[in-house]
Amino acid sequence: MTRRNKIIYWVATIWLALGMVSTAAVQLFKMKAGQGGADSITHLGYPVYILTILGVWKILGVVTVLIPKLPLIKEWAYAGFFFAMTGAIFSHIALGDSVKEIFPSLLLLILTVVSWYLRPADRKTVSVNQ
Repeated sequence: MTRRNKIIYWVATIWLALGMVSTAAVQLFKMKAGQGGADSITHLGYPVYILTILGVWKILGVVTVLIPKLPLIKEWAYAGFFFAMTGAIFSHIALGDSVKEIFPSLLLLILTVVSWYLRPADRKTVSVNQ
């Protein structure tokens, strides 16, 4: 892995972790205002209890992505982030929400893909010998 890719990986991964932890906190405390809070989730038509599930999964996903080893579980964490963010994006699009509402989920989706794509070989399930 080149030095450039390693820097991009860690910047994307740290920003992804911060974004997921901050939205998880909003979701776990069921805050009313802000992206991913109770007002937002009811606006999208989902029950409020889904916030607890999403918040816990995000925290567990962040821990998994940041710790070394466990490459298979990392794949699941990245997949979970991908599914959660694409679900949020399409939920907002279905309701005709503005780009302002869609952007946070889109940014986290991009960070998820960049972090997953540039992860070091020891964080992958299959290493390709070069």
